[in-house]
Amino acid sequence: MSPSPLHHALVPFEPATRAWFASAFPAPTPVQAAAWAAIGQRQHTLVIAPTGSGKTLAAFLHAIDQLFRQRLHDTSPRRTRVLYISPIKALGADVQRNLQLPLQGVNAERERRGDPPVTLGVAVRTGDTPTAERARMVRRPPDILITTPESLFLMLTSKARDTLREVDTVIVDEIHAVAGSKRGTHLALSLERLDALLQVPAQRIGLSATVRPVERVAAFLGGDRPVTVVDPDSPRHLEVRIVVPVEDMADLPGQAGPAGAREMCGQAGSIWPHVEASILDQVLQRRSTIVFANSRGVAEKLTARLNELYAERTAREAGQALPTPVPEHYGSFTGSTVSRVLDSPALIARSHHGSVSKEQRRDIEQSLKDGSLRCVVATSSLELGIDMGLVDLVIQVAAPPSVASALQRIGRASHQVGGTSTGLVYPRTRRDLIDATVAIQRMLAGQIEAVDPPRNPLDVLAQQTVAAASMETLQVEQWYATVRRAAPYATLPRSAFDATLDMLAGRYPSDDFAGFRPRLVWNRERGEMSARPGAKQLAVTSAGTIPDRGMYSVMLPEG
Repeated sequence: MSPSPLHHALVPFEPATRAWFASAFPAPTPVQAAAWAAIGQRQHTLVIAPTGSGKTLAAFLHAIDQLFRQRLHDTSPRRTRVLYISPIKALGADVQRNLQLPLQGVNAERERRGDPPVTLGVAVRTGDTPTAERARMVRRPPDILITTPESLFLMLTSKARDTLREVDTVIVDEIHAVAGSKRGTHLALSLERLDALLQVPAQRIGLSATVRPVERVAAFLGGDRPVTVVDPDSPRHLEVRIVVPVEDMADLPGQAGPAGAREMCGQAGSIWPHVEASILDQVLQRRSTIVFANSRGVAEKLTARLNELYAERTAREAGQALPTPVPEHYGSFTGSTVSRVLDSPALIARSHHGSVSKEQRRDIEQSLKDGSLRCVVATSSLELGIDMGLVDLVIQVAAPPSVASALQRIGRASHQVGGTSTGLVYPRTRRDLIDATVAIQRMLAGQIEAVDPPRNPLDVLAQQTVAAASMETLQVEQWYATVRRAAPYATLPRSAFDATLDMLAGRYPSDDFAGFRPRLVWNRERGEMSARPGAKQLAVTSAGTIPDRGMYSVMLPEG
């Protein structure tokens, strides 16, 4: 691609950064130009734009440009300057891979221009990061750290927080995914704890494709600070339709697919065989397809059925006998062992969800990108901004969980600037048909659900208070002011705050609670709170607000 004329939005960048961008892209998108104007003035910024509009690069390119400048003139020991917070681990790993393009491109331009060499470090710290790697990050902090809300909390509650004392930019991606829950409240207090470590508060940049109301999410991002909203007119190009593969959902035939195709055992009169056959037809007409299901069980079973149907069709077209042997061992990607269908040697689909190992997820994502895999059946694990390459079609099985979720999922198709996202929705029941129709109408009209952050959740306050006090003695008045700077606690009454501290210090309203150990010591004369022994261990082992899941036995097919 030949270099494009210099766009006015690129003028503030370093020459090497400008040259790389001009050689890689025709011009900045409207959201990039508007975002750089606000970010360049050190304003807290909420960037709202459709999936594939370049908003992630808008946030990162300015930060990268600043890092090159700082590292060129700053000889002090390296500390993390840019903190990227992702709501899911897979998105963070994807961003780490995608960052290599601008980093390598700008470095190549710097070398071509004869600029001094500068190497920027990027690392990911999540629950999957090995202990040795975390220790290495403490010794040699990366310039750019990619993490999750929970891992940020753990860093702030350990000696790793010293590596964050020079952070100047915080990027919160897919902010809508956390703003309306206690997980977001927990993150808001972590960001205030982070700012308390810094000499100058960090610039906050929020990214989202689906936000309503904008003012509420902007307030969540900034707390008591003003936030500039970048929301240029970026119309979504969507082609979405509902597919019902039977003539009458009230009178279901018992057979689907080509003549002679056998039915699933016990599936007579079910819509599933017809949905499965129709989805396979759609997959075979395209290079790459993502199918979204609303549960892991459905995703696994649908994956297995698609592979079985594909094997049958392949064998039939080749004039071979239909595959019949039942394997004694099943791969994790072939489906649940409940209502087991036959394994298939030829895979056209694989399932992707939170229970699949990170190595398998990475392999699945890469296989879809390079074309060696035609279809991925996923849950919400692929709903957010993970780059899956040029996906031709997105299929939603059953009505989507929400309008915002539908926009995110359909937006996976043609995930690029100016692309048209094509999606099909397969309702399972007549009620599903009504729900899907309403969801699509609201999606096309941009009428997504409103985000409503929790107000003053005291359980989150208690958890963060124990964590903060375990790192240093808290001045009660100062901690109250810090908490109230976070938007979810802007209206926190002093009485509720004091009652929470009373509870943590062992001052319970009834003798019924006398068996609970106090976690903190509240010196009311000096206005200080300090941790009791074991408080820090409790904080780090009970971190976050994601609900606990039960532990279940795993029964293998062979017994």
